[in-house]
Amino acid sequence: MSSSAEPQPRFGQSVKGLLADKVGSCSGDVVALTRQVLKGSRSQELLGQAARNMVVQEDAILHSEDSLRKMSIITTHLQYQQEAIQKNVEHSKNLQDQLRHLLK
Repeated sequence: MSSSAEPQPRFGQSVKGLLADKVGSCSGDVVALTRQVLKGSRSQELLGQAARNMVVQEDAILHSEDSLRKMSIITTHLQYQQEAIQKNVEHSKNLQDQLRHLLK
């Protein structure tokens, strides 16, 4: 009987040892999982911030596009005015020539 009584404590202790190893392994897995969740949470925060920054940039781009369109319109108007001034200068030169010719 003593030979059958001795293996059981060893078996019980080996089960306890295996159980302790398994608990340690599970604890390590829980720590790793917690780190991954925190990392995922931080990633979500970064993605949210990137999305907000993108919206701000999009607004700035739209504003710049609108400003460029307005500047293009102003440039066109200035070109028309320049052409009109040039025509008036040419016309005034012609009038000056005609006046000189008449006053001779």
